[in-house]
Amino acid sequence: MELEKVVESPQVLLAETSRHLLQAGGKRLRPAFALLAAKMFRYDLQKLLPLAMALELIHMATLLHDDVVDAADKRRGRPTVRSIWGNKVSTHTGDFLFAKALTLVAEYENPMIAQVLAQTCVSMSEGELIQMSGKYKPDLRNYLRRIRCKTALLIAASCKLGAVATGAPPSIYLPLWRYGYFLGMAFQITDDVLDIVADERKLGKPVGGDLREGVITLPVILALRESPHARYLEEIIQKRTKSDRDIAEAINIVRNCGATEKSLDIADRYIRNAIRELQSLPDIPTKNTLQYIAEFIKVRSF
Repeated sequence: MELEKVVESPQVLLAETSRHLLQAGGKRLRPAFALLAAKMFRYDLQKLLPLAMALELIHMATLLHDDVVDAADKRRGRPTVRSIWGNKVSTHTGDFLFAKALTLVAEYENPMIAQVLAQTCVSMSEGELIQMSGKYKPDLRNYLRRIRCKTALLIAASCKLGAVATGAPPSIYLPLWRYGYFLGMAFQITDDVLDIVADERKLGKPVGGDLREGVITLPVILALRESPHARYLEEIIQKRTKSDRDIAEAINIVRNCGATEKSLDIADRYIRNAIRELQSLPDIPTKNTLQYIAEFIKVRSF
């Protein structure tokens, strides 16, 4: 596997922790979007491989850092790096993967690729701070800014840069970026719904993780507006230490007031916007694939 070669290091522990996360699997969405975007023009896998791997390494790095911040013990159905080797090792492994991503994109002559990825990483860091400062606060504007920075912008960059890397005409950059942005917003909203309603075995981590950490997501924000038990839900949210019973009761409140359905309706609006952006792209089979992916986002269960 190309990614396993990239994360090799004379420092055995770095290679081992990187492989641990790699072998946990994952959707590989960001590289997939870059490869699909490239098919809108002149597909060249050798040109695309460094970008595709860099996108996945950046995503993996953020997961390692997130697991430290969230004190997460499980990721993709496996113990997290931090739960086995500790927070310091998890943080340094994340830094290592970021640096590896930089070395990969340095291979490109077009400076736009490094520039877009660098700015996206800046925004992702800002998004993490937005999340930390917004804990326990049910603020819709804060939530939308956070998911824009933490999730949507990297997916948007993946779509745009797949076209850039293969020398596609600039006229398709913005529609692809906007498609990825809207899809990324929808993806994160559905992810947050799954944290409330999913089967834990399919999700690969305990449900209610965000609630436990005081991270307020869209279903919870809407439940605080709609549920007759909103005051009790607010009391649970504000607890710095929550029992399993607290989490179960909070999830029950959110599930039973229509908040998850309304959240999916909002995700659907983003999906429709993403599909609308495809109209200005060349009419080739890849365009249909991008539409199918958008339609799948809302109905996924993992």
